[in-house]
Amino acid sequence: MPEITSRRGLLFGAAAVSAGALLTGCTSNEPSQSEDQQAGNDQPAADDKPGKQVTIGFAGPQADHGWLNAINDNAKSRAEKYSDVTLEITEGSNDTAQQIGQIETLINKKVDVLVVLPADGKALTQVGLKAMRAGIPVVNLDRIFNSPQAYRCWIGGDNYGMGLNAGHYIGEKLKGKSGARVIELAGLDNLELTKQRTQGFDDALKNYPNIKKVARQAAEFTVESGQAKMAQLLQAQSTFDALWNHDDDQGVGALRAIEQAGRDDFLMVGGAGALSAFQAIKQDDGVLKATVLYPPTMAASAIDLARALGQSKGIGGLAEFEIPSSLTLYSAVVDKTNVDQYMSTGFK
Repeated sequence: MPEITSRRGLLFGAAAVSAGALLTGCTSNEPSQSEDQQAGNDQPAADDKPGKQVTIGFAGPQADHGWLNAINDNAKSRAEKYSDVTLEITEGSNDTAQQIGQIETLINKKVDVLVVLPADGKALTQVGLKAMRAGIPVVNLDRIFNSPQAYRCWIGGDNYGMGLNAGHYIGEKLKGKSGARVIELAGLDNLELTKQRTQGFDDALKNYPNIKKVARQAAEFTVESGQAKMAQLLQAQSTFDALWNHDDDQGVGALRAIEQAGRDDFLMVGGAGALSAFQAIKQDDGVLKATVLYPPTMAASAIDLARALGQSKGIGGLAEFEIPSSLTLYSAVVDKTNVDQYMSTGFK
């Protein structure tokens, strides 16, 4: 899960639909949204009418996590929807020096636009600056560069908003219960995003004086860590009313630990939007009742933005001739009332 900025920017519609909805119909072309022109995430591709040919270089980290793999899949499938887009995609790496080399190769190929999800935003700032100075606009995806001069547009998720919306959902479910107790299974504590998610959660709970957070444990965004840390929480907390888990991948492990302990006396809210979480929410026969989105569809929207930049277009639905400099996606809560709407965006 990404190491994210605190930048808020523009709140942007329903999360899983992401920027694609507003990007539909970029200026200069008429939108076309026939059913046979759907993106890989089943959202309509923006402005399908062909325009100027654009070569987009895409550089992301190694896809060693379900969410990161979904980022790559969303970028590829979105690009395939456009006859005027050629996608040059790197293998991806969590080694910053290797990723810098991959991006420099794309710069040397003189791609028209770059989309970069850096393994480390701070470490890759200089190569972002290099691209911009070479006249190649950069769409900075999720993990942000240290300097706004290193990108033309940033698009990403809202970690504080994830925590905030998770807290409000749990708060509303427990607002009639006196002495309610909640626990939190966080992600990696050395990441800023984890701190932001926890801060949002804590701020939301301040609105519910009947609720007390009684325990917090940090996991590592893996199935194994989720299972181990959740087992510790269950052993330490004999009774509680709700759990917020920061990440659906580690949530798979958390659910295993919960099942092994034979516990079903609380509700669980996940995070990110994995297909397995959506399926469990729809089935509605366990503790998992909702998940708060951190939509990987942002990669599809980044391709839309890159195409618009390469074709010197703005975004349909906005008065400006240029695309915004910052787009923050909304962290929608998905529960059984709306899970069907988001099912096609779930990642494996």
